[in-house]
Amino acid sequence: MSTARTLSELPNINAGTHPEEIYRIGRDISGGPLTMACSFSIEDVALLDLLSKYFAEFTIFAIDTGRHKEETYEIADKVAQRYDVRIEWYFPKKEAVEKLEREKGLFSFRSSLENRKECCHIRKLEPLQRAINGTSGWITGMRREQSVTRSDQQPFEIDHVNGGLLKINPLTYWTENQLWDYTREHQLPVNTLYHNGYTSIGCAPCTRATQPDEDVRAGRWWWEDPEHRECGLHRK
Repeated sequence: MSTARTLSELPNINAGTHPEEIYRIGRDISGGPLTMACSFSIEDVALLDLLSKYFAEFTIFAIDTGRHKEETYEIADKVAQRYDVRIEWYFPKKEAVEKLEREKGLFSFRSSLENRKECCHIRKLEPLQRAINGTSGWITGMRREQSVTRSDQQPFEIDHVNGGLLKINPLTYWTENQLWDYTREHQLPVNTLYHNGYTSIGCAPCTRATQPDEDVRAGRWWWEDPEHRECGLHRK
């Protein structure tokens, strides 16, 4: 049975379905090895905690774009130590980064949407493709409530951009309050930038703190229209 057909025959998944159950259903229909994308966001740390007893079933990878904030590296180290887990790091290709910066400078991504997507492709998308190569699916900490670009997200999706892999999103229905309540209850490690007004954390030059009336991803590529604020990792 194909993954697409399997998805159409899944049991009812709704906001009351526990993330662990969403993961287990996805695992059972994936048909092969899984890997989890981890950016060490509050979502990803909570998801790691929720799925910690299943670590033997999937690998965990992170992408070092070369432009992360120091606080992100610090939380990555804390997470690896707390869960005694190996994080498989992937890096952009040296030659591609050198060519981009020599030809277009260090901040070309701010000059146009096309240039920003080029930078994201080099630093994030190409390493992602290597990270998920050979798997049947990947797990993310994405939530519907995060932004307009994720409002129609489903717990299970077919990633047609990356060869039709199954994409499992266990936290799809979680609200911001649920996320923080779980984090505090279980005393999870949190990137200190969250306490300084940041609500979504990416590369240093592409992330700023947000205002109380803004959505949680408004600080990512804030100079662009909201519908464009995805790096390409989660293109539809």
